[in-house]
Amino acid sequence: MREYLAEFLSDPRVVPLPRWFWLPLLHGIVLRTRPAQSAEKYAQIWLPEGSPLAFHTRRQAELLSEQLHMTVGYAMRYGEPSIAATLPRLEDPVVVPLYPQYAESTTESTRDALPPGAPMVRDFHDHRGYIAALAAVMRRHWARYGRGDVLVISFHGLPKRGAGVYPEQCRRTAELLARKLELRRDEWRLAYQSRFGYAKWLEPYTEQTLAELARTGTSKVDVVCPGFVADCLETLEEIGIRAREKFHAAGGRELRLVECLNEAPEWIAALATLATEFSARAVP
Repeated sequence: MREYLAEFLSDPRVVPLPRWFWLPLLHGIVLRTRPAQSAEKYAQIWLPEGSPLAFHTRRQAELLSEQLHMTVGYAMRYGEPSIAATLPRLEDPVVVPLYPQYAESTTESTRDALPPGAPMVRDFHDHRGYIAALAAVMRRHWARYGRGDVLVISFHGLPKRGAGVYPEQCRRTAELLARKLELRRDEWRLAYQSRFGYAKWLEPYTEQTLAELARTGTSKVDVVCPGFVADCLETLEEIGIRAREKFHAAGGRELRLVECLNEAPEWIAALATLATEFSARAVP
């Protein structure tokens, strides 16, 4: 955990602070406390197969390989399997970062790890297959568990400064999903989670939105996280455990986390379309 966090938090795309200021703070304070805190959180969501993110990502690659009848590799931006070790095993690869909405801290960080000129899809925040897959997962959730009073559409947050097109693309995704689900405007909310540090981040914040809904009489909410295509710490622990507790503490009765796209057949089909349709116009 310490090694992973050191690589992740040393990336200037992730923490855009002066290196002379941030690196001593990172190694002198953050990496002495945060690994244990993160390990405790991971212990609450760990699967028999290991990390949920690693498990679902591996299965997505396997299913995509079966659908396309070709070798599909997968890699993690930080940790293993690494991009550097994975790319040489593939012939003329097209890289599809699994970040639907473009951001420098995610998409461009991935580009930094690629050889110069490697073709890479920039984003797919409004791709018809991606939106259709989200809607299909949402409808199955409602069919199984019933429908909440409000759907909260939660994206990973970013500092407002330098957010670029990210909030615009998040809004577009949320609007397209709501339209596909035929929701009225008062039946859904957009919010941002995973705030870190003291900078002003994109608002409204997910936990505050959930608490406000609970205090104003909303007893049941569904939360979907379209910015994550596989369940991970940010969905299972941050929303499924911590945000649920805060919703209950504010007077809410039931918070239901909608699973991510994971191995949904509609998502695998959308990935196949992305890999083929976008290959001719991927941005080098």
